[in-house]
Amino acid sequence: MDEPDTEPPLVVVPGADPSARQLCFAWGPAEVLVCETLFGRAGTGDGAPSSSHVFVVRRDQDIYIHTLRKLFNESHGIFMGLQRSEEELAGKSRKAQLVQVSKNYRSVIRACMEDMHQAAVSTRDPALQGQYSTQVSILSAMELIWNLCEILFVEAATAGPLLLRLLDWVRLHVCDVDSMVREVLSSESPSKHKLFWNVVDVFVLQGRMDEARHLLSKEANANPASMNMYKILDDLMKKMPVPSLGNTQTLTELELKWQHWHEECQRYLQDGTFASNPHMESICKILLGDEDAILEKKELMTTWYHFLVTRLLYSHPTVKPMELRFYAQSSMDLFLGGESSPEPLDMILMAAFEFEMHQVIKECSIVLSNWWFVAHLTDLLDHCKLLQSHNLYFGSNMREFLLLEYASGLFSHHSLWQLGVDYFDHCPEFGRVYLELHIERIPLSTEQKALKVLRICEQRQMHEQVRSICKIMAMKALRNNRLGSALSWSIRAKDAAFATLISDRFLKDYCEKGCFSDLDLIDNLGPSMLLSDRLTFLGKYREFHRLYGEKRFAEAARLLLTLMTAHIAPCSFWMTLLTDALPLLEQKEVIFSAEQTYELMRCLEDLTAGNPDKQKFQDDDVETTKVEMLRLALARNLARVIVKEGTVEGS
Repeated sequence: MDEPDTEPPLVVVPGADPSARQLCFAWGPAEVLVCETLFGRAGTGDGAPSSSHVFVVRRDQDIYIHTLRKLFNESHGIFMGLQRSEEELAGKSRKAQLVQVSKNYRSVIRACMEDMHQAAVSTRDPALQGQYSTQVSILSAMELIWNLCEILFVEAATAGPLLLRLLDWVRLHVCDVDSMVREVLSSESPSKHKLFWNVVDVFVLQGRMDEARHLLSKEANANPASMNMYKILDDLMKKMPVPSLGNTQTLTELELKWQHWHEECQRYLQDGTFASNPHMESICKILLGDEDAILEKKELMTTWYHFLVTRLLYSHPTVKPMELRFYAQSSMDLFLGGESSPEPLDMILMAAFEFEMHQVIKECSIVLSNWWFVAHLTDLLDHCKLLQSHNLYFGSNMREFLLLEYASGLFSHHSLWQLGVDYFDHCPEFGRVYLELHIERIPLSTEQKALKVLRICEQRQMHEQVRSICKIMAMKALRNNRLGSALSWSIRAKDAAFATLISDRFLKDYCEKGCFSDLDLIDNLGPSMLLSDRLTFLGKYREFHRLYGEKRFAEAARLLLTLMTAHIAPCSFWMTLLTDALPLLEQKEVIFSAEQTYELMRCLEDLTAGNPDKQKFQDDDVETTKVEMLRLALARNLARVIVKEGTVEGS
């Protein structure tokens, strides 16, 4: 078999020239990174300049279109409401509620489409106009498909009401007639307008009999000679039997009435009643369901599915859902007539008329530019209990697979990722795993965002992710010398080693500056100080300063001595602790008992004798002076306490 001359590229990378350079790529969580290389070009002598360009190809580009934000945000609320109300949906009200949910989704699509149309009208940038117009077309197709699925699958309209729903569907999505009607009615003499009969024909083709009769009355008033024909045609249109939503008549009764009415139309046509007026004669033929007469109005219908609904209205108004596939296929064949091949939209609608839900979803996944449509439609159909026969899909059920894809796309956006969390929550099989993987890739650009991510992880008991986030934020804060924030994050992470490191930094700063920063945090450590010995020491040492400031000297002295004898203070900090004891030793009132004084003396001797840098310690004049002052103060205090205790015993 001959190979094709050219193979269309899967992805067009703007700015890249594959013919000039080799491209390599790497998959990201929601995008492809493509870069140019010079691999294999050494020695070619073509003088090709080197390049360091990196191109980003996103798999869900629509996520980044600002005007589609309403679609994603508002549909999220509808989706969540549907998940919450699942247990409440039961009995007859279930179908009504699901139909209402479907209509809510469609209203969001339509609102978004109107916003996009407004944006296209208001912008002067041709490129943006093209982009907006494309999105309007896509949204219009989405609503068209969704509306048909709502009729056939969600509401599951039965014979009779089915035709009425399809008529509403065609009327809603064929908008060209509205501008034509306005133009005709705004003219001085509507019946003489060149588009008058086109408008009447469109009304008849859409089953809008009252509006068609109203226009025909203008023709009768302007042309008295046609009054008799008008009255007969008006009577036929008025008497046309149509299905009723109220179920006031059975299908058999409707078919019988319709047959009598059909025979009456046939009789007037054969009698030549309308022979003198080709327009009225054509309308009578349409009422009889004449396919050739209907196809003559092909330009007014514009689509094969409009032709299908008109054909059903005038030839088979009691069509059953399972009969639709035959009429749909023949209508497409007749309408297109081999002149053009079906478009992707045609194939999707045909799959719907054939009740091939799986095919509808598959084709939409291929054709539409984002995962929003298939994810939400599949979820709705799943709630309608219609997808059990299509359960397995890429290792998961189809609903979950598509929701995972949609939510993964949301996570690539700087703010929409929060919506993705809820979609993952409602994927029972793989949602948790996906959420854990994606949440680790969120850039923690600010503390506010980090807290938001942390709250999500804590609510879902994602302990590993909580620790990871806290460690990352603690490191960032430490690099920026924000010790309070770093300590707070390390405590949340329950990271003892990191808390010890930051506590040491606090103590070092205290030694250099003579005061603590972030006092509120240290004062309110509470049980958190037990995370590490160093953090415990930091908290207790701060408590010593607080007691001293409140002049509770006896308590402060006991705490200070405990900090030294319990060996939780770093050795490098012992001199600072002993120096802190000096003001207490010099108080007028004796604070330290003899036993406490001996303990302080022992600590001082241990410090001076056991210091690894003993020689350096002795050569340091400042340290030597401190030691001498401490020894003198301890000796004086001991003398005072002996005198005091001896006096007490003597008395």
